Amino acid sequence: MAGLDEIFKAYDIRGTVPDRLDAVVARAVGGAFVRFAGAASIVVGRDMRPSGVELVGAFAAGATQAGADVVLLGLTSTDELYYASGALGSPGAMFTASHNPAGYNGIKLCLSGARPVGAESGLAEVRADVESQLGGWNPPPAGRTGSVTGRDVLSDYAAKVRSFVDRERLRPLRVVADTANGMGGLVVPAVFDGLPFELDILFGELDGTFPHHPADPIQPANLVDLRRRVVETGADVGLAFDGDADRCFLVDDGGEPVSGSTTTAMVAAAMLEKRPGSTILYNLICSKAVPEIVAEHGGTAVRTRVGHSFIKAVMAETGAVFGGEHSGHYYFADNYRADSGCIAALVVLEMLSTAGRPLSELRRDYERYAASGEINTEVADPLAAVEAVAAHFDPATWPGALQDRTDGLTVDLGSWWFNLRPSNTEPLLRLNVEAATSEECADHVEAITTLLRETS
Repeated sequence: MAGLDEIFKAYDIRGTVPDRLDAVVARAVGGAFVRFAGAASIVVGRDMRPSGVELVGAFAAGATQAGADVVLLGLTSTDELYYASGALGSPGAMFTASHNPAGYNGIKLCLSGARPVGAESGLAEVRADVESQLGGWNPPPAGRTGSVTGRDVLSDYAAKVRSFVDRERLRPLRVVADTANGMGGLVVPAVFDGLPFELDILFGELDGTFPHHPADPIQPANLVDLRRRVVETGADVGLAFDGDADRCFLVDDGGEPVSGSTTTAMVAAAMLEKRPGSTILYNLICSKAVPEIVAEHGGTAVRTRVGHSFIKAVMAETGAVFGGEHSGHYYFADNYRADSGCIAALVVLEMLSTAGRPLSELRRDYERYAASGEINTEVADPLAAVEAVAAHFDPATWPGALQDRTDGLTVDLGSWWFNLRPSNTEPLLRLNVEAATSEECADHVEAITTLLRETS
């Protein structure tokens, strides 16, 4: 069962197909999830990866054998699946590997109302059930065999997204959206339908082999085409979506990328304008500018771990109206606390419509520090490497240094800080550094990456 350890992550199931994730595993997960959720009915969606058809079929077979009716949504974005879970009051399963290469697929699970299922909220129980099945255990027969039906929720989902903005405040803007042959090619045009924007789609054909570039917008190399198109066409903004279209990154009118932290700060300010005094969440690799701006706009900022299952849980605990991640995930209480890149994009477009200033100028109100972006490093032993870095930045050697183990290692040295944490989905260490200037940030990045090379 060592293979299960490799595909069951902190907040989803993900691995290469078929050597790690295949129809046998998918069928077992279907039955296990139904038993865990106690579900009479579940909704299931998939992205455009070729392997999704077989995996969904196997999952549905396991789920119906366990007694649940399965509602197949067909090709959907992950945030559309979460919408369906909330609107229909059903647990859900989304087959996607998000930004991972074509050889991967995965399963994101949620309870009714899009409530998260992660390692600490049910995924461990699902894994134990799957392991038992693969080990030869035959679950007791259900009282009935469930049915399989289809349902299209795209138009309802698009209407839900549009409800977050006031159409009367929108003005004509030119928007380029690079959907990277992912699910954005289907959902983005539906969301923008009827809005006063001129929409230009790049790579809108659904193709899970990703023929133009990887569907990972956090990597600068994958923004080259979008940046060029924005400048060439004189567009007001560029939108870059990942493979399952739940993440969105912005590019300003000058073709310059906007960080997830800046977008989080902008959307937070907009949400606080509509809901004064509210609580806003931000994950621990967001810029320090985010809590500063939240406070200046009269809100309460709460820091969280990285990852959707953790953030959704804290949103429920605190009553937060919005939460943002540096990685381009944006969560909305009025969207069943689920994340949606499309909602965040429309909120920013509403801000641009009323600001009377281009994004290249507006962003400056929300940017205060220099950040490295996420830097990935392969090391032989990630946990040992983190401990070596922690020992190096011991407060006894660095007076005033504050260490935090909320998620990986965060060290705050006053004028600069960094976070180093193992990836939940890949064999990598992820480093984020923020400092007062770009030069200082680059120096600190070099020092830490050198330390990592010395420890590997």
